[in-house]
Amino acid sequence: LFFKAMNIVTYDGSWQGFLTAVFEIYEYKLTDVNCCNMHTAPATLFGKVHHAHTNAAKADRVLNSLQKKLSATGLQNVYKNFLSELPDVENTMVRFIQYVVASKQNVENNYGNADVLKIQQISKKVHREKHRMDAFIRFQRTKDDLYFAIVKPDFNVLPLIASHFEKRYADQRWLIYDELRKYGIYYDLQNVNEVALNFSIDTQNAATVAAIYNEEENLYQMLWQQYFSSVNIKARKNTKLHIQHMPRRYWKFLTEKQPHLPKYHGK
Repeated sequence: LFFKAMNIVTYDGSWQGFLTAVFEIYEYKLTDVNCCNMHTAPATLFGKVHHAHTNAAKADRVLNSLQKKLSATGLQNVYKNFLSELPDVENTMVRFIQYVVASKQNVENNYGNADVLKIQQISKKVHREKHRMDAFIRFQRTKDDLYFAIVKPDFNVLPLIASHFEKRYADQRWLIYDELRKYGIYYDLQNVNEVALNFSIDTQNAATVAAIYNEEENLYQMLWQQYFSSVNIKARKNTKLHIQHMPRRYWKFLTEKQPHLPKYHGK
């Protein structure tokens, strides 16, 4: 019985790290590759492990090659697949890139190829999640005038939503924190930067929340809840459709879905 050992190619989990791994697969002529994040790499008794140390020059060469072979949308779809963090997605991406590089024509719409189809399907899922984050994020104002939001998206979409919020909220400092991945994107009125945070707030504890948020925040939330209730037409309520467009997993982050505050009657 003949057994051929697999080449396990690991990288540091970054986009540039992945592109470096792709470059070195070609550089070292590696075959039977299993490409994976070094933090999730499987233990193996037979496979040869090659770790690709992130190299900006190598990553740029792969990126430049893809830019010549793919449309802007096609290249963005590859990046969205990377942000999906789905199991084995790196190997789908590697095979897709190899197919693209080997082809003389643009093949990004050749859905007869299983990897092309998979790239398209995953990118649509990530884009849908990005669109939901654009719509569902609710900021709360802290005592130091920082507008803060906690999210827990299915995919790592913070890099995709940064531009939207930078344009929409250009006149205020804000921070969007991904509680699952433990990092956020922070806008300081000039630039958006990724920030690593070891952060925990018990949003169910009124005393904790009161100590952090601006004194007027309770009023703003109350007014928003009243507005939401006033525009909601009970006779046209369609719970099934509502959940389809606004899945329950997002509700704990939405002001309008929290227990109602006392009604505001003005001064």
